[in-house]
Amino acid sequence: MNNICLIEDEQKVSAFIVRGLEEHGYTVKAAANGAEGQKLIGKDKFDLLILDVMLPDTNGVDLCRQIREDDIDTPILMLTALNQVHDKVSGLKAGADDYLVKPFHFSELLARIEALMRRNKNREADHQISFDDLKLDSWTKTAERDGKQITLTAKEYTLLELFMRNPNKILSREYIAEEVWGIGFDTGTNFIDVYVNYLRKKIEKDFKGKLIHTVIGMGYILKQANK
Repeated sequence: MNNICLIEDEQKVSAFIVRGLEEHGYTVKAAANGAEGQKLIGKDKFDLLILDVMLPDTNGVDLCRQIREDDIDTPILMLTALNQVHDKVSGLKAGADDYLVKPFHFSELLARIEALMRRNKNREADHQISFDDLKLDSWTKTAERDGKQITLTAKEYTLLELFMRNPNKILSREYIAEEVWGIGFDTGTNFIDVYVNYLRKKIEKDFKGKLIHTVIGMGYILKQANK
């Protein structure tokens, strides 16, 4: 069941939204001002936040900005009676994902909520990458192979993620240097080969099957292990 936090000070509007969403299977917790809303957000995990711009104790745009500064990446839908372009831009720049102008039809609100929910689920799935028996989590920056945790440095992690997002493709040393280090590759150095070897030792030494293969004169490729 999807959980939604609604921060809306107009009682009739709030009751209308809560009733409609609950009829469609959502669980909704409502707050009448920014302070109450922040308490709810700090206490519970929500799948979506709906913020009214005009709140009695704060501006919804400022509240949205504060939520993002607190590293909360839950999708945010802003509600407002303001229909000026600069008002919408302010909300989006503050971190809102979508904007809906009052008055609105409930069917449009529902459609926007469903779209944001789908987008968020796709984004959550994307942060977990798998190849063969190797897994990465781009949110926690952790790696494991065959269920065993692998400790990587920041650059080793970035290098492995590059390989895993480009499986079965030959990655040149020039491409790796640009993507991982943001620099042009100096053919007089072997630092790419050194880091690839560091990575190989960590993901292959105590496991069955080689994953990163050298393509002579071209670069490296991540392929299924032959066990």
